[in-house]
Order: sequence, then structure tokens, then C-alpha cells
Amino acid sequence: MSAPPSIKPLPSNPLQQQQAVQRTPTAGLRYPSNRKTIYDRNLNRSRASELNRASFAYLFGEMVSYAQRRVTGIQDLEKRLNAQGYPLGIRLLDLLLYREPPRSAHRPTRILPLLQFITTTLWRHLFGRPADALERSKDHEDEYMISDNDPLVNQYISVPKEMSQLNCAAYVAGIVEGVCDGTGFPARVTAHGVGTEMWPGKTVFLIKFDMEVLEREAFLEKGK
Repeated sequence: MSAPPSIKPLPSNPLQQQQAVQRTPTAGLRYPSNRKTIYDRNLNRSRASELNRASFAYLFGEMVSYAQRRVTGIQDLEKRLNAQGYPLGIRLLDLLLYREPPRSAHRPTRILPLLQFITTTLWRHLFGRPADALERSKDHEDEYMISDNDPLVNQYISVPKEMSQLNCAAYVAGIVEGVCDGTGFPARVTAHGVGTEMWPGKTVFLIKFDMEVLEREAFLEKGK
């Protein structure tokens, strides 16, 4: 029977104790030779980097499978996908504003600049291109629509016939909702499939702002 491993006492000097603890390897954790992790990177260093599509397809597929557990229907599943995207939208807002030039690095204070930020800056960061269209509802002044002819999140998801109404772009709707709330424009964002012969996967993101947003917008318009 082998003898148990001996335990070495820590040095009496507090500084030497700290250095000894830092040199002790932790099970399950791996550090690069320079002792720096992803949290030490400059936020502007990876602004032009892209994620491999195969990696994204696998990861997003697992996210949908996880959200599908214990759901009562399609609407419940879309709500879960929306909830998964919401915190990402809040964090992306801070990151994208940080990367903006100092003169333009400010949060939008009006509805139109906010929507332009979403359809250009946010969309380019997520999908490498701007959104295909931005419209305002003719019937409801509190509703705006962002169109994407071929959402990336739907390209790698196989939807069964019994769930044909499911639109996994609800995840992107959650991201947009997080950006809206993070800038002080509370809204409800939902994804709706409006496929055409040319664009069978076309999706419209319906943004419905709270009444307080419209009241503030009208006040700022009068103050011009």
C-alpha cells in the first residue's frame, strides 16, 4: 500500500503564502502560459472576428433543444427563446456603444436613432449586414417593423410539420428587446414569419413601444 502524499506547510511570510497559492494548479482549469484569460483582452481586439457557422449552428441548436424542454406549446417555446436573447441584447448595447467613436458613443434618445442603431450597428455585428427594411405601422403609431429576408438563426433549424408556426428568430427578438429596454425605450418585440416565394424564411420583427415612450417622444418633438 502506497504512503499518503505529504502535505507541505505554507510559508510564514504572507507574501510568500499568496505566491504559493497562485502557483498551485486548480483541477479543471487551464491557463495560458502568460497567465492571461479572455477577460484580460481589449474589447476592441476582437471587433472584426467572426464565429464559425458550424459552431454557431451546433450551439444554437442545443439552445433550442434546451428551451424546448417542458414547454406547453409553440408560444411558450418562443417566449423562452426570447428570454434567452434578452440579456445578450443588454450586454451588446454596452459593448457596441463602447466601440463607437468618442463623438458618437452615446445612447439614442429618440425612437428613430434607436431603430437605425439596431438595423445597422447591431445587425452588422450579429449578421455581417444591415437589416433589409425598417417600417412604421400605418395603423398603430407605437409599432415599428424590422424585416430580415433570411434570418441566420432559422437557416440551421429543422422545424417539424406539427410546429410549422415556430419561428426561432424569437431569440433575435429578445436581443432587440434587450437593446430597447437598455436604452430606456421599453418595448415588446416579437418575431413573425411572412415568407414569400422569393424569401420563404422572411421574418418581421414587430416592435411595440410602451405608451410612456410615445409621450416622451411627443414632448421632445414639441421642445425643438
